[in-house]
Amino acid sequence: MHALPAATWLPAVRRLLPALAGEGGAGHVALTFDDGPDPRSTPLFLDELRRLGCRATFFVLGEMLERHPELGRRIVAEGHEVGVHGWRHVNALLTPPGRVTAEIGRAAALVHAVTGVRPGWYRPPYGVLSAETLAAARLLGLRPVLWTAWGRDWTAAATPASVLAALTPGLRGGATLLLHDSDHTSAPGCWRSALGALPVLVERCGAMGLRVGPLAEHGVATARQRPSGHGG
Repeated sequence: MHALPAATWLPAVRRLLPALAGEGGAGHVALTFDDGPDPRSTPLFLDELRRLGCRATFFVLGEMLERHPELGRRIVAEGHEVGVHGWRHVNALLTPPGRVTAEIGRAAALVHAVTGVRPGWYRPPYGVLSAETLAAARLLGLRPVLWTAWGRDWTAAATPASVLAALTPGLRGGATLLLHDSDHTSAPGCWRSALGALPVLVERCGAMGLRVGPLAEHGVATARQRPSGHGG
């Protein structure tokens, strides 16, 4: 039972759970970034997003936000969202009982303390959920959300072209896209592939008549926004 929710990492399972996958409104694409904030790369993503006139949701690691709180404040000041990606980038199924709950809570509290905004979203490292992470998220008022398409931008071989190729089959209205604004847990410098892909990605969405923005504008309510007693 503890490991059963981890099956949502599989695309076929996520398709059966559209809310968890991040399926949103037909005219919108949610742009999300994981693993920051990182002073070497996150400011470049923020600069590019400002140039493109786009906002996004950044799923931050507590240990990174603790080191670079000024970036967390900048993310929010520039109109983006901050979600919780845990404290460290560890697989929930390989973590001793109780630690994940404590670390999610610690990260959520830090986001609030640093930015003044209570986070509404939680994405587990590696996309691996467990019974404990689901219970912890519910307790903390966080809605778990994974993704419908990712750019495979974490490898040393990734390029802007490969990121676009990976995203293209899933690029449609209602999609939640997963990219990374840091190489903290992946190949050194791989974030450049996602950064380089951003202009074409946003242009393609525009050509398809799709707005690009954060999860808050995606038509998927956070746990705090859902009416009491409503499931899903």
